[in-house]
Amino acid sequence: MFFADVGFLLVIPAIIFAAYAQSKVSSTFNKYLKHASASGYTGYQVARAILDRNGLHDVDIEMVRGKLSDHYDPRKRVLRLSRDVYQRSSIASVGVAAHEVGHAIQHAEGYFPLLLRNNIAPIAGFGARFVWILVFAGFLLGIGDLVYIGIFLYLAVVAFQVITLPVEFNASNRAVAQLSNGIIADADLKPTKKVLNAAALTYVAATLVGIAQLIRLILLADRD
Repeated sequence: MFFADVGFLLVIPAIIFAAYAQSKVSSTFNKYLKHASASGYTGYQVARAILDRNGLHDVDIEMVRGKLSDHYDPRKRVLRLSRDVYQRSSIASVGVAAHEVGHAIQHAEGYFPLLLRNNIAPIAGFGARFVWILVFAGFLLGIGDLVYIGIFLYLAVVAFQVITLPVEFNASNRAVAQLSNGIIADADLKPTKKVLNAAALTYVAATLVGIAQLIRLILLADRD
């Protein structure tokens, strides 16, 4: 059955695109990490200014380890920025910081796609960990129900990825709107958008890989 895994042919181009997207975001971030923003504000200062402007004085900002490990934690209402973003005043730092604040604003406003994604996250996390165990066990043991349970769980993974797209694009749009309102110079807007667009590619790639894998699983199940 696995030797006739024609569905893997769908996954290969998606994986190649994902590798390209990851390379693109890394190279673009590194490029604009070397370009100082005209305002001179650090990522922390930009994040704090946007949060305060939107009445989110109770959202704390913390510095965390890792590169591009920046994220907003809705459970603790904490914005976590990597060292390069937190401390530096580069175009990349400012863009990433503003994007993450966009998620904090979404949370405060009850942005529905974000709330939906947060609710699906536990199921998606469980599915991502156990889908292949269930699928392989189902095929090896000849228990078709295990395969279909795995596929059902993987649907949650794909749903999470699909819902992530509008969440991320909306956060970037909010970031640009906030930055263009007196925080950065007009000349910095275009390169800032390049940083955010490159990051968006990774989410598109992850979604394509997820959809391709789902189709592959369905094809395998039909062949069994």
